[in-house]
Amino acid sequence: MRLSKMATAMVAVGSILAVSACGGGESGGGEGDSFSIGVSQLVQHPALDAATEGFKKSFEDAGVDVEWDVQNAQGEQANATSIAQQFASDDLDLVLAVATPAAQAAAQAITDKPVLFTAVTDAEEAGLVDSNDSPGGNVTGTSDLNPVEEQLKLVKDVKPDAKTVGIVYSSGEVNSQVQVDLAKKAAEGLVVEIKEATIANSGELAQAVDSLGKVDAYYVPTDNNVVSAVSTMVQAAEKNKALLVGSEAGQVESGAAITRGIDYTKLGEQTGEMALKILQDGKKPAEMPVETSSNLELVVNPKAAEAQGAEIPQKLIDEADNVIE
Repeated sequence: MRLSKMATAMVAVGSILAVSACGGGESGGGEGDSFSIGVSQLVQHPALDAATEGFKKSFEDAGVDVEWDVQNAQGEQANATSIAQQFASDDLDLVLAVATPAAQAAAQAITDKPVLFTAVTDAEEAGLVDSNDSPGGNVTGTSDLNPVEEQLKLVKDVKPDAKTVGIVYSSGEVNSQVQVDLAKKAAEGLVVEIKEATIANSGELAQAVDSLGKVDAYYVPTDNNVVSAVSTMVQAAEKNKALLVGSEAGQVESGAAITRGIDYTKLGEQTGEMALKILQDGKKPAEMPVETSSNLELVVNPKAAEAQGAEIPQKLIDEADNVIE
């Protein structure tokens, strides 16, 4: 009888040790791990969709099983807040927020589990982290800060005589204001005038574009309200024979003429690699600097440029990473 109890105890201890070895804990885990992750995406458009898919792909490539809860706020801040509050009470290992307003909602509601963001221009300016180098809390991620100066320079590369560039952006998006400020600074060296108009939602876009009057080109920042209705910008560019310069490849595929921008799929993958370090290796978001992408691609759409009354120089077509036919 005494031997039976001892044997039972040894089996129990062995089971506990086995669970501890498989569970990861402080020492992290490896292939075969399984996690539950919530994704809050602000709105559906090609750039954000690509970032989300890239994030998921990083787990697939690592052979890590994930139970996904992917939610879309449909461009509404109230929805983003509700999603964040739901995720705060759910039994999740980590939350990904895609775009600045979604990240702000998640950071405010979720304090007891890791929150990663992507497609955020300036996390520090948005109040998501103490600083980009030392986040200091449970939130970190990747920035999609554009090479705005290089993108604006494309206006002059295609239309050397251009003197005015119109920009429409959301008054409530911090990341958009950052890009407009950078565009104004770049415009001084390029000797072009920036004309700007603000919107509260995508439904106001057509009227805002009209309010700009005659311009030689339009520039589309990574503004979620504008990008989700980029077809409106394409129509205006064709009607007014104004070159449309985008800030990422999806916009060029949708009818902008040219961009030199971030690959959002790779940005999402980079964010996923940060998530794996947190979940498997025990890294702390507070000590993980906000990362940026160095993967820039020149994408051109000669037919779109022609419809906008412009011609992309052969030099840029030859240099392009992707030519949209």
